[in-house]
Amino acid sequence: MLFSSLPFLFMFLPLFFIVYFAFRKRYARNIVLLVFSLVFYAWGEPLYIFLMIFSICFNYVFARLIAAEERRSIRAKAYMAADTALNLLLIGIFKYAGFFVECINAVTGLVIPVPNIALPIGISFYTFQILSYVIDVYRGDVEVQKDIFMLGAYLSGFPQLIAGPIVRYQTIADELVDRRETLDEFAEGMRRFISGLAKKVLIANTMAEVADGILSHSAADYGIVGAWVAMLAYTMQIYYDFSGYSDMAIGMGRMMGFHYLENFDYPYISKSVTEFWRRWHISLSTFFRDYVYIPLGGNRVSRPRWMLNMLVVWSCTGLWHGASINFVIWGIYYCAILVFERLVWGKYIARIPAIGHIYTMACVIFGWVVFRAENLGMIAEITGAMVGGYGLGGAEIPASIVLQRSGFGVQFILMFAIAVVLSAPVSKLLKKKLEGLRIGAILTDVAAVGALLPCVIELAIGSYNPFIYFRF
Repeated sequence: MLFSSLPFLFMFLPLFFIVYFAFRKRYARNIVLLVFSLVFYAWGEPLYIFLMIFSICFNYVFARLIAAEERRSIRAKAYMAADTALNLLLIGIFKYAGFFVECINAVTGLVIPVPNIALPIGISFYTFQILSYVIDVYRGDVEVQKDIFMLGAYLSGFPQLIAGPIVRYQTIADELVDRRETLDEFAEGMRRFISGLAKKVLIANTMAEVADGILSHSAADYGIVGAWVAMLAYTMQIYYDFSGYSDMAIGMGRMMGFHYLENFDYPYISKSVTEFWRRWHISLSTFFRDYVYIPLGGNRVSRPRWMLNMLVVWSCTGLWHGASINFVIWGIYYCAILVFERLVWGKYIARIPAIGHIYTMACVIFGWVVFRAENLGMIAEITGAMVGGYGLGGAEIPASIVLQRSGFGVQFILMFAIAVVLSAPVSKLLKKKLEGLRIGAILTDVAAVGALLPCVIELAIGSYNPFIYFRF
């Protein structure tokens, strides 16, 4: 069940809040959250719900065992290693088994049958989330949660379950037992949810239909014009798709009194790729920083060792996104750029911000080519088209015809212009100005309703509602 679907908006979510607020006790509300979250997950994964319950149970047990030992004792280390191994084994089997077998076959020439295992929805998100909890217990950063139902409510909470952000236990540990749900917080959460819904339904889906429509043809058909239109559309699609879902998750959390950390901070205004990765998918970047990069030594080691640390982190980042060679290449690609920026290029682009921004967006757009492509051949094809290797496309067709092929024209141009404007902190500045005005709250509520209505209409009449990060 997607957040951007009518059953969720008009059945699941209202019913959840009716039952949730019917109870006054905090513990009872957490149980309601747990039960509805399990139902939410079972709706889309009736079999793999047992995998998630198993994950909750064994991580609960290992965290209790670790907490019972002296900090960083041999036994605690053994329990931590066993828990990490089991978590990685599960994600390895269900997400990467087929990819690993394909790699073995390609390298050795063997013909091992490739297992066809369906990917459990959200396994990358909830595995990293629960791992962060157990590691923090081991480090002594958080108190162990002794109530398995409260741990289950944390891990399976439906707002962040299938698409993040990766919420660390220490972020909401206090709020699990002591939070306040106020009318103002609920209203603010609702506005944030609607904002995310509009990003997803009105902008991301429009961009997706154009990008997918063009890239479903051969490069000889769409040529340089089509390639650039498609990749610019995809650049906006993936941002508004993912940040929209993060906004919806943060908004629903706020309605319940939880304060999840931000996951995006206007990444497309970055003036270096290093800055881009401080602003994009922040919860994943900080996870790898705190639980992989720093334990490996971070940048407090020799240069060759630091470069190896970077390679490990970015290879893992690529693989986290998917079991495919293009994601590995995507991770290594960003590793190379970040190393180059730190050692050579960074000091130069810092002097001319405008050049830095153009360079950053060029790197990011090509990165999305690698990310979007289904295989190595498609990477070469799209890249070749973008540099003019296939001409303008077909019989020298102009950009307007390329857009027409995808069934869009004015709507796409309008939505793309809005997407570009909103990728800068314009709405944030406008909201700050309105906060000081008496009419500010009324205007923001009117804007929220004005955004919700076209979303509902679009969901009612449209059928094109893809979600990129649903597969991770």
